Amino acid sequence: MPTFTALRAFEDNYIWLLRNEDTLQAVAVDPGDARPVISWLGRHPDYQLTGILLTHHHRDHTGGVLTLKGATGCKVWGPANENIQGIDHALADGDTLSLLGCELQVMAVPGHTLDHIAYYCDAPGEPWLLSGDTLFAGGCGRLFEGTAQQMHESLQRLAHLPDDTSIYCTHEYTQANLRFARAVEPDNDDIRVRLEVVEELRRDGRITLPSSVALEKRTNPFLRCDQPPVIEAATRHAGRATAPGVETFAAIRAWKDIF
Repeated sequence: MPTFTALRAFEDNYIWLLRNEDTLQAVAVDPGDARPVISWLGRHPDYQLTGILLTHHHRDHTGGVLTLKGATGCKVWGPANENIQGIDHALADGDTLSLLGCELQVMAVPGHTLDHIAYYCDAPGEPWLLSGDTLFAGGCGRLFEGTAQQMHESLQRLAHLPDDTSIYCTHEYTQANLRFARAVEPDNDDIRVRLEVVEELRRDGRITLPSSVALEKRTNPFLRCDQPPVIEAATRHAGRATAPGVETFAAIRAWKDIF
């Protein structure tokens, strides 16, 4: 399994740097800004950036690609989208690739954007997921291009990965997400305890990631749209009965947008 380092970018982005400590190769995930990656490489001159993985086309995830590619000659993998410059290998659902000694599976997860993909590694005993802006710790991405149906299906697909899968998303939104989750399920002790831990981490300026599939299924309202407390909260907020699944998801996503 590669070593993961979170490089901070902009206000709340993380650029995940994956590296193989034997080969001294590194891969950057969603580098919206080249500077944090170049700075890290400058402090670790033995490492070579050999690849970039992109999850979707938003500028805060792709803005540093051409600079890094020009500086290092690395290859770029990402979703097929004409708005993303610099991609060498366009990926679609079901594709696989080998990087840093890992076999990655490409999963189409539309909703936040129509081109969004995630990368899953089924490493024995240590599976992990690069979820981009689809599944966050305690939340999910806004519906900028896709529908509630698409996002709900994408999240359910990720929720069916093994419980011990580590989730590496790309924003430090956990505290705000869990405050919303607490409003949806005020009696959920798992959310209460997790929020207390996260608030302490953030007071110290520490990262709240990675998460896990098991933890998200217990505390993330967007993965709990079939649970009676979430359905009841969605119904109260929407002012009408919401059915389990997509209707409940759509209601709480709209609620989160104005929370």
